[in-house]
Amino acid sequence: MNYIKHPYPSQDPIKKLEQELRIRGLSPKTIKAYLGYNKNFLKFIKKSPKFIIIKDIKKYLEYLANQKRSNTTLNLAINALKFYYSQIMHRRFFNYVKRPKKELYLPVVLSKQEIKKLLSQITNVKHKLLLALMYASGLRVSEINHLKTKDLDFDNQVLWVRSGKGQKDRQTLLPQNINQILQKYVKSLKLIDYVFASNRGGNLSERSIQKIFKQALKKSKIKKQATCHSLRHSFATHLLEQGTDIRYIQKLLGHKRLETTQIYTQVSSQKLKDIKSPLDNL
Repeated sequence: MNYIKHPYPSQDPIKKLEQELRIRGLSPKTIKAYLGYNKNFLKFIKKSPKFIIIKDIKKYLEYLANQKRSNTTLNLAINALKFYYSQIMHRRFFNYVKRPKKELYLPVVLSKQEIKKLLSQITNVKHKLLLALMYASGLRVSEINHLKTKDLDFDNQVLWVRSGKGQKDRQTLLPQNINQILQKYVKSLKLIDYVFASNRGGNLSERSIQKIFKQALKKSKIKKQATCHSLRHSFATHLLEQGTDIRYIQKLLGHKRLETTQIYTQVSSQKLKDIKSPLDNL
């Protein structure tokens, strides 16, 4: 009797790591980062994973710190290495790795006037709707480029975000201001699933969306160091300034922790306007 021979799993540690990351359903961005740091670590330390010790981990982290990498980058590297050595190799030495403090960077927020100015510079209907929705619904780049026509509920003024960060679904706002033009645009797509499709088929790439934003920012002559994500920051800040409960904003953004949303209380200029400088009272 002939038996089918199944190939043995790859002994390549990176292949095994990639398989485990995919099985656990981590996002493509996280998978790419975790694989990258583990590859770089093994290349740097020149050892088999079986012989890694705590000193090797600390030596690599020291190397990254000497390269002037941010604390956020160091924490991501620790997460990547910890996933492999703790959860796959079952090593316990990460109990002795202290994390650097996270930097607290205040997000770049565009004013309402700057949002208007930015959108007014765009003549392409698709590009204008894309950036308008990112601001109006508080979407990440990875969410807008995966948005499908079936995710737009015009009757209830709701936009569905499917498998957002953390592989969670959520509802957010679908603005009335662009309702008619958005419905007309969606009807013109006919059999295309993605709201913002590429001319070559499939969805627009994140790089293309970032390029669209940068061009609009340049044309509007706004000098702030803004990115696509600034539209999401602006959405949250402007909702807070108009009196929206922060817990609702948390749900709309899809934040797991309220503390993440509370950073917008530090960038809201509305409350600052109500406070007078001591100089004004002299």
